[in-house]
Amino acid sequence: MRTHSDEIELSEHELRAITGYAADCARRVLSLFEQSHPADTRPREAIDAADAFAGGGRRTAALRQSAWAAYKAAQGAASPVAADAARAASHAAAAAYLHPKASSHQVKHILGAAAQAARAEELASGEDQPVTAGTLVWARHHAPAAVTEVLGRLPAAPGGGGRVGELMRDLDAALRA
Repeated sequence: MRTHSDEIELSEHELRAITGYAADCARRVLSLFEQSHPADTRPREAIDAADAFAGGGRRTAALRQSAWAAYKAAQGAASPVAADAARAASHAAAAAYLHPKASSHQVKHILGAAAQAARAEELASGEDQPVTAGTLVWARHHAPAAVTEVLGRLPAAPGGGGRVGELMRDLDAALRA
C-alpha cells in the first residue's frame, strides 16, 4: 500500500521541462543512429513526440508507443553506438511518464536520455577519449531548473546499470551538488 510519503510533488510544467530536456539530450546523438539506419525513423519520431509533449501537447498512447518503438529500434541496431542513440530517444519519450513517486528508479526517467547519449558519444569516439566528460558537462549546464528541483525530491540514482548507470549516477551527483 502506498503512503503519502511515497509521493513527491510534480507539476505538469516540471514534467514538460524534464521531457524537453530529455529530448534535447537525445537529439545530440540522433545522427549516430541515423548514419547506420537512415530509413528507420523511430528514434526521430520518439524525440519529436517528446518535443510535442514538452511544447504543450497531450500525453497520449502514441507518445508511449513512440518510446517503445525507439527501444525496439535499439534492439535491432547494427552497432552499440546506434543502439545507445536509439535508447536515448526512447528515454526522451518515456520521460513524459515520470511518476510522482519517491523512488530512485524515477531518476532514470529524468536522466536516462542524457546517460544513454553520453554512452553513445563515448562509444563513437573510442572509450579511452574524454568525450563523456564534455557530454555530461553539457547535460549539467543545459538542465532546466525543473530537473534539479525534481531530482532534489527523489533519492539518488540507483546502483547497477553498467556504464550507462555509472554515467547517470555521475550526472545525478553533479546536478545535486
